[in-house]
Amino acid sequence: MEQQASEVILATRTALSQASALAVQYSFSIVGALLLLTIGWTLASLLSRWAHEGLLRVRGIDETLARFFANVIRYAALLLVFVTVLGQFGVQTASIIAALGAAGLAVGLALQGTLQNIAAGIMLLVLRPFRVGEYIDTGAISGTVREIGLFATELKTPDGLYRLAPNSTLWNVPITNFSRESTRRFELKIGIGYDDDIDLAQKLMRDLAEKDSRVLTEPAVDTFVNELADSAVILTMWYWTKAADFWPTSRHMIKAVKEAFDENGISIPFPQVTYSARLAGLPLPEGQEREEA
Repeated sequence: MEQQASEVILATRTALSQASALAVQYSFSIVGALLLLTIGWTLASLLSRWAHEGLLRVRGIDETLARFFANVIRYAALLLVFVTVLGQFGVQTASIIAALGAAGLAVGLALQGTLQNIAAGIMLLVLRPFRVGEYIDTGAISGTVREIGLFATELKTPDGLYRLAPNSTLWNVPITNFSRESTRRFELKIGIGYDDDIDLAQKLMRDLAEKDSRVLTEPAVDTFVNELADSAVILTMWYWTKAADFWPTSRHMIKAVKEAFDENGISIPFPQVTYSARLAGLPLPEGQEREEA
């Protein structure tokens, strides 16, 4: 009995000794892990802030893109700190990194369309083919840009509708930006009769444009004969205005040219079509007789 009691006491002492050693070992590991977490969290925040401030100084990088890259740096730093903390407890970090890589690949495949929109959003924010407030047209989508996000772009159509366009659809097509340049050229084509005075018609068009204060003097107004069509001589006028004056000026000019032509007896002929029916069975216009073969 005494021998058994001694063995129990010895085993208890050994267990307590091992437990105390483990407690001391893990207490240092826990303290080290907490210290690493605190330092890592602070450094990640500082890196994110420095990256955000530095990116804002780069030309072409706006607030949205700077915040995105700053968050990427912050979470990458936190992930590194987390893996380092696990290593303090003897965890095999290589297997964790491999598992994270596999998980990232799976998420990337599942969110392929979303990642395409993010990549397109980054390129749109960096290259800036359009900015907020500009009017764009891609053929399928048109409107005034209200907000450019990482996933999609918000637009307002000319008739006041809200439109949300995924960034990938805007990045993969040609974009026409109507607001980027400060000036625009307007082209007015109008047909006059073959018996009308071409020089007078061109002078009337040129005078109307040159008298309008919204029309720029440079480049100068230009008028020329563009085409000899079937029923009319097509005259063309080019003039330049500021982008903000383009639509009001063009609408006014079309009306003013029509009124000036009417006052000076210059006609704007309708398209004329001549019909000829010589095949058997085809109806002839009223008043005409069929020719005998």
